[in-house]
Amino acid sequence: MEENKKFSIIDRIRSFKYAFNGLKLFFRDDHNGRLHLFASIVAIMFSWLLKISAMEWVVILVVITAVIATEMVNAAIEKLADVVSPNYHPKIKIVKDLAAGAVLMTAFLALAVGGIIFIPKLLACIS
Repeated sequence: MEENKKFSIIDRIRSFKYAFNGLKLFFRDDHNGRLHLFASIVAIMFSWLLKISAMEWVVILVVITAVIATEMVNAAIEKLADVVSPNYHPKIKIVKDLAAGAVLMTAFLALAVGGIIFIPKLLACIS
């Protein structure tokens, strides 16, 4: 076990490189990551064009972050599961399905929030 080191702000700042590398790997290598990034850009464009309120911006950004973060955790679980059990294993399948289900739940939430915020504004533009 690692001995306790003194807190270092420099070490904490340096540790961000791993997090940024994770973001880079996710958006570069994960197909779902790129799909969610595209959907996020579309949602942000709609938000800007429809001039949503500050509170609506907060909600949109929260659900975008929730979907992407959940997808990143799902991708990490899948990669770890593939290392632990490269061959098919029924319990690994359950773990992967549960993680994918979590992504689906957050995606449904994002769609519901997008519908609640954007549909009335789009209908008002059409009228």
